[in-house]
Amino acid sequence: MFQFWVHLQVNERGDLANWIVPGKRVPGVGGAMELAYGAKNLIALMTHCEKDGKPKIVKKCTLPITAFTCVKKIITEMAVFSIHDNAMVLDEIMHGFSLTDIKNYTEADFILSPQLKEI
Repeated sequence: MFQFWVHLQVNERGDLANWIVPGKRVPGVGGAMELAYGAKNLIALMTHCEKDGKPKIVKKCTLPITAFTCVKKIITEMAVFSIHDNAMVLDEIMHGFSLTDIKNYTEADFILSPQLKEI
């Protein structure tokens, strides 16, 4: 298991975009690509939205992809998602948030787990 703090985007297939924002000065990919590409079970720990309120869990990444279909689980302050066979599943809703909140702040399509729970 490998945990990765995501600053940018994850899409509904589990693609990860976390190392560059076009037009911004950054030092480069560093070890992010190698770590994400080689991970068997990558868990993305991230905020659900950008500072301006835009979702970071998206249908399709608009930023350069670090690694394709590498993320297996996403944990945010609002929810926990898992990704199985290129489908995103909502497993848990964090206390203080509702399913409506999750739908409003998640661009990606997702299905509800039969064992959906609030934690």
